[in-house]
Amino acid sequence: MEHLTLLSNRKKPSTKLSKNSKLFKTIIKAIQDKKGEEIMSLDLRKIPEAVADFFIVCTANSSPQCKAIADNIDDLVYATCGEKPFKQEGYQSLQWVLVDYVDVVIHIMQPTARKFYKLEEMWSDAEATAHDE
Repeated sequence: MEHLTLLSNRKKPSTKLSKNSKLFKTIIKAIQDKKGEEIMSLDLRKIPEAVADFFIVCTANSSPQCKAIADNIDDLVYATCGEKPFKQEGYQSLQWVLVDYVDVVIHIMQPTARKFYKLEEMWSDAEATAHDE
């Protein structure tokens, strides 16, 4: 039980990551390059329970597009920022692919999954910003 208390009382480290950071802008560009739709960033920095500083959510209209967006994020972020994702999930079904850069977690979702999970509603305390071209 002591471990749970430690986790619930932890403070998020203050980071310098912002919407103007190279990583953040590169991820948005990578999504836009592959025609991701309804791109939304959720600023989670003021939410103590949040596991990241930002969530970026976008819609992909097919499995190939979902994979193309995730692959482009991986390639462009590595080429521009020299960073590889900490973790990636969802490549099996390609309905919801998660790309985790620790401070920024990207959710690439097909329309059905996005409507069902409603991440923007789940994190409604976060400041949301649309990133339409």
